[in-house]
Amino acid sequence: MTPLDRVTCEDAFRKIDDYLDRELSDEELARIGAHLEICAACASEFEFERSVLDGVRAKLRRVAAPPHLLSKISRLIAAERSGGAS
Repeated sequence: MTPLDRVTCEDAFRKIDDYLDRELSDEELARIGAHLEICAACASEFEFERSVLDGVRAKLRRVAAPPHLLSKISRLIAAERSGGAS
């Protein structure tokens, strides 16, 4: 990485959510990852964000959706895949 490729803390902070969701290009993932390796403040923020997401995901796995909701979602997905709407 050249000095011109360096990511600022502001850039890293703005992209942490996308980094966590792997919604960045491979190059951006590498740049943000490299910044997180050398910046304790941004790494701490990243760990906090990751722990929040992990907690939300864990809670969502324990919540059971009502059967009628699951049925409706399945119908909407099927309609979307077939090109129509219900």
